[in-house]
Amino acid sequence: MTDFELKKLKYNLWRSADMLRSSAHLSSTAYDEPILGLIFLRYADILYKQHKDEIETEYQKLKGTRREKSVEEIAKEKCGFYLPYCAYYDYINDLPDTAEKATAVKNAMTAIEEHNSTIDGILPKEVYGALVPNEEPELLSRIIRVFLDIPENISIDLFGQIYEFFLDKFASGKDGGEYYTPASVVRYMVEVINPEAGSEKKFLDPACGSGGMFVQAARYMHNHNSNNDSTMHFRCYGVEKDSKTVRLAKMNLLLNNVRGEITEANSFYADPYNAVGSFDYVMANPPFNVDEVVYERVKDDARFNQYGIPKNKTKAGKKDGDKKETVPNANYLWINYFATALNEHGRAGLVMANSASDAGKSELEIRKALIESGVIKQMVTLPSNMFSSVTLPATLWFFDKEKASTDKKDEILFVDARNVFTQVDRAHRKFSDEQIKNLGIITRLYDGDTETFTNLINEYKQAMVDAPEEAEDKDTKTKKYYQAQIDWLLERFPNGEYQDVIGLCKVAKLEGEDGIIDQDYSLNAGRYVGVVIEDDGMTEEEFKETILTLNTELTELNAQAHELEKQIADNLANLFGG
Repeated sequence: MTDFELKKLKYNLWRSADMLRSSAHLSSTAYDEPILGLIFLRYADILYKQHKDEIETEYQKLKGTRREKSVEEIAKEKCGFYLPYCAYYDYINDLPDTAEKATAVKNAMTAIEEHNSTIDGILPKEVYGALVPNEEPELLSRIIRVFLDIPENISIDLFGQIYEFFLDKFASGKDGGEYYTPASVVRYMVEVINPEAGSEKKFLDPACGSGGMFVQAARYMHNHNSNNDSTMHFRCYGVEKDSKTVRLAKMNLLLNNVRGEITEANSFYADPYNAVGSFDYVMANPPFNVDEVVYERVKDDARFNQYGIPKNKTKAGKKDGDKKETVPNANYLWINYFATALNEHGRAGLVMANSASDAGKSELEIRKALIESGVIKQMVTLPSNMFSSVTLPATLWFFDKEKASTDKKDEILFVDARNVFTQVDRAHRKFSDEQIKNLGIITRLYDGDTETFTNLINEYKQAMVDAPEEAEDKDTKTKKYYQAQIDWLLERFPNGEYQDVIGLCKVAKLEGEDGIIDQDYSLNAGRYVGVVIEDDGMTEEEFKETILTLNTELTELNAQAHELEKQIADNLANLFGG
C-alpha cells in the first residue's frame, strides 16, 4: 500500500465513521470510546488471523506430547493475546442488523477480557446500545462495516498508523491532546535515544497517554534486532491520571504485543514504580506549564529535589492566603523526574515547552545544576505546528546518565530542526521517514558512529536502484527524492563525521566565549546554532543597480495596470450604455 493509498484509506474511514456520529445517541466527546473499541476489535481480528496458521501448526505439533499446550497458551506466545471466536470481526458483522448486535459486541469484549487478564475491565462494553437507536437500529452495523474496508492483508505497522490516526483525530478536539503525541515526533525521539535490545530493559513514561511512546520504542527495538524478539527484552511502566486514557493505553499495548503495566495515578503525588535510579529509558510528552502542584507535597520527594525545586519568591503561592503554596510552574518537576529516574546507564527524552529552555529565577538555578552535572546530552527545537493542540514550537530534551563520566560532560549538542519538516496540510506538519533518519544521524555522528552514516547513504542509493521501472515519471521522481537526501547529508557532513553546521547543529561548551555560561545557561538551540545567511554573490553597487532595475520594472507594471483598469471601465460603460 502506497502512502497515498494509506492516507486516502484513513480519511475515508474517518469521514465514514464521523458522518454516522449525528445519528448516535452520544455526545461528540463520548463518540471516541465506541469507535476506538471497534477499531480495537478489527485490529485484533486482523492481527490474530495473521498468526492463526502459525498457532494451529504449533498446536498440532505439540498435541499429545509432554509439551502439549492449549491454543490459547500458544496464541499468547505468538501474538500476545488470544481471540475467542465470538470476537471475530466477520462473525459480528454477519449477525443481523438489529439491536442484538450491541449485545454481541459487548459479549465479544467480555470474552476477550476473560481470556486476557492484562486488559480485564478496560474494554468498552456498555456504550454500544447508544449506537442502535430505535429510529435507526442498523447504525452500529453500518459503523462496523466501515472498518471492513481495511484490507486483511495490511501490515500491522500500517494498521498501527490507522489506529494512531484515529487517536490523533480524537485528540485534536481535547485540551492538551491527552491521547496522543504525533508518531513522527515520537519516532525521532526513539531514534535519538536508540533503545537497545539485550537483557530485559525497563522503560518509564510518567505521562503515558495512550502508550504511543512504548509502541514506537518496541517497534524500533524489533526493527533493529536481528532476532526480531526484542519485545521480550522490554518492559514498560506507564503512569496516566485519566481513567479513559489508561484503558486506551492498555488496549494499545495488547495489540502491539508490548509487555508492561499502566497505573492510573497522578505522577506528581504518586510513585508506583519507585522511579529514582530504576530505569534504562524514560520518555514522555508531559503536560506543559502546570501551576497547581502543591509545594509541600513534592519538596521532599527524591524524584524532584535532587537539582532543586521550583519555588515562588514569596511563601504565598496564590492570592488566596488560605490556599497551600504551589510551585510556580511544574515544567522543571518533570525535567527533574526524568533525570533522577535513570539508572547509571539510562537515557531519556521528553517534550517540553520552549519557555523552559530560558526560564529564570528558581528554574534557572535548577537548569544550572542539571547542566553542570553533565546529564543533559542534547537539545532539539522542533518546528511549529507539529502537534494537534499546540501551534508553538516545542523543545526536546535528551538526557544520558553515562555522559557525566566522559570527556563530553561539559558540552551539549544543540539541534535546530525548525526548518526540517513535511507539510501535511495547512495547519499540521510532521517529519518524513527520511527526515527522522537524517536528523537522527546527527546524534550518531556526534557519538562517533560513522558506520550508520555510511549505511544510510547506501540505503538511499539502494532505494534509487529499486525504484519501479514501469512508471518512468514516478521512477525519476523517486530517484531525485533519494538523491536529494544523499545531497542533504553530504553537503552538511562531507567527510561522514560530525561537524557543526550553521543553522542546524552546534556542540556548545560550558566555558568559553559564547559558551553555555556566557549565554546565561540558556538551552535554546537558536542561541548557539546560528542562522544561515544566503550569499547572493553581489557587490554593494551591483545590489543597488539590481534594486533600481526592479523598481523601474515595478513602475512600468503599475502604469500598465492603470491603463488596463481604464480600458475595463470604458468597456463596461460602452456595454451598459453608461
